[in-house]
Amino acid sequence: MKKTLENTPWWLVTIIIIALILIWNMVADQSYQRIASALSQGLLTTIGVTLAAFFIASIIGLMIALAGFSRFRLIREFARFYVEIFRGIPILVLLFYIAFVGAPEMVNFYNWTLQIPIEAGWIEKAKTRDFTLLWRAIFALSISYSAFIAEVFRAGIQEVGKGQTEAAKALGLSNWHRFRLITLPQAIRKILPPLGNDFVAMIKDSALVSVLGVQDITLLGKVYSASSFQFFETYNVVAFMYLVLTLSLSLMIRAFEAHLRRNDH
Repeated sequence: MKKTLENTPWWLVTIIIIALILIWNMVADQSYQRIASALSQGLLTTIGVTLAAFFIASIIGLMIALAGFSRFRLIREFARFYVEIFRGIPILVLLFYIAFVGAPEMVNFYNWTLQIPIEAGWIEKAKTRDFTLLWRAIFALSISYSAFIAEVFRAGIQEVGKGQTEAAKALGLSNWHRFRLITLPQAIRKILPPLGNDFVAMIKDSALVSVLGVQDITLLGKVYSASSFQFFETYNVVAFMYLVLTLSLSLMIRAFEAHLRRNDH
């Protein structure tokens, strides 16, 4: 009995009790019901932004990580440059830069590249407003997190024993086949938990996209509380929604890590 009490995660028990109280208030109190209903669309936006940004960031991060292992020094230096630059810029600053500097320049570059078919009337000239603030926010989050994810991929790939890749090379496998059949499957086991942690962190950082007018949980909460003056109730619901997302994912990641450790033993 004493051992059971010592092993009980009281922090989790406390969070569950607080969550049950909030859920009860949402069920019993019409004010909380209205707030939850008003913020429900923001919840979908937050999830959608996070999923899209994390998918793009993972692809870019993998490419940058592989570039870091290139036999060409110029490519390796570019990969290091990319990681150091975007890890050093705050996400909020990058959001503003991509939204108001990067997006117009990308549109100008698009129009310059396709100048001939545009002048011939085959395609329409792109306008900055065609690049919506939602996608500017997703792109900024992707660029920022891709630098961190690249380091996760790099560490996972480096943990794969060189002896295995050398044996595969001796068998005549190409670089692509060695990576796909030997390196990547083993690296995935190492990188999934930290990738999950980055995904949880991105959910929290997605609240920053509200500064661009993206109607996520944070922005809708700000708008609703300003119009109803129910700041306490509104931000209780906002915090509760983020906690449900992040804590549920964190617990899943911990369970997955425990599963991997059991299999390793």
